[in-house]
Amino acid sequence: MSPVTDAPNATASKNEAADLTAITHEEIFAGHLGGKLSVELSSPLDTQRDLSIAYTPGVAQVSRAIAEDAALVKRYTWTDRLVVVVSDGTAVLGLGNIGPRASLPVMEGKAALFKKFAGLDSIPLVLDTTDVDEIVETLVRLRPSFGAVNLEDISAPRCFEIEKRVVEALDCPVMHDDQHGTAIVVLAALNGAAKVQGRNPADLKVVVSGAGAAGVACTNILLAAGIKDVTVLDSRGIIGRERLDLNEVKSELAQRTNPRGLSGSAADALAGADVFLGLSAGKIPEELIASMAPESIVFAMSNPDPEIHPDVAAKYASIVATGRSDFPNQINNVLAFPGVFKGALDAGARRITEGMKIAAADAILGVVADELAVDKIVPSPLDPRVAPAVADAVAAVARAEGVA
Repeated sequence: MSPVTDAPNATASKNEAADLTAITHEEIFAGHLGGKLSVELSSPLDTQRDLSIAYTPGVAQVSRAIAEDAALVKRYTWTDRLVVVVSDGTAVLGLGNIGPRASLPVMEGKAALFKKFAGLDSIPLVLDTTDVDEIVETLVRLRPSFGAVNLEDISAPRCFEIEKRVVEALDCPVMHDDQHGTAIVVLAALNGAAKVQGRNPADLKVVVSGAGAAGVACTNILLAAGIKDVTVLDSRGIIGRERLDLNEVKSELAQRTNPRGLSGSAADALAGADVFLGLSAGKIPEELIASMAPESIVFAMSNPDPEIHPDVAAKYASIVATGRSDFPNQINNVLAFPGVFKGALDAGARRITEGMKIAAADAILGVVADELAVDKIVPSPLDPRVAPAVADAVAAVARAEGVA
């Protein structure tokens, strides 16, 4: 793709989407040859004098200073601006449990996006263990080496416990992007769709299909944003208080969702619903989308195969979004995580709060507030305005909430 110099227009987006179908097997593997990352020098290393400053004997002075005042490590090393992308490879998008080595190209890609969109240095860290205690302990031991943790592609329900424990153990920003990056962009997109339709998001009846990492996080952020009627589906139907087969996470979710006390299947949940939010690999029959309320909104986000084909959903829904780049309204985490981490690090935040996430969603929507349309409820993932806007909003809330 051409360098990003301006907000992409609709024609450019369509052309780029069409170009994706022409990518060859050889091009893909050539683009990953030797990996997608490298380390670059930020200081010269051309002369004997340069060597003496960067390494011995000059470096000893810096090390002594940090030994006397640990806070100086933020000024004289890259730690304060370094994000580690951490995965065990158990839940890689569209691929499942492929293990740490096979997940490494994905984590390298995530690190590359941090650099491209937020100017943050980032390194992938794949762990050859699925044990929760070992993952947490590893990150605790490595804490002096990084400034923030992006958890990635870790299977549910372990991901909930891992994130909770890492947040509690470390004094730096930690976020599981599969959960919260998705949730932030979903909230921005839903607010955008509601604004296009002239509706109040708080009045919408929302059905969330999927109670994994993304489904739980999206439900939480929608509730926090004031949407009261949220019903969650898992593979066995509607999650409600009467269900005796729920794990701890789903049982807790049942206490805060399904205010109308629905029970049964997806058909029972979707009848008359305003919003379908697909976050599972399960397929949704056309007739269920047809049963939704007039002017319905469908986010079929399973990738690469949506829960229902966008063209089919558009026969009944007024606004349709997916996770794919070859249809309008792509809900892509890259709209959120680079700016969220940059803002948190800019503010020196100790953690990423719910308020910071909601501020990020508002900032994403704010970028295209004057450009909203049924086929543009969020910015393009390549829009260069997004990450700076998100970072500024997140940093401001971090300072206001006292976590900076």
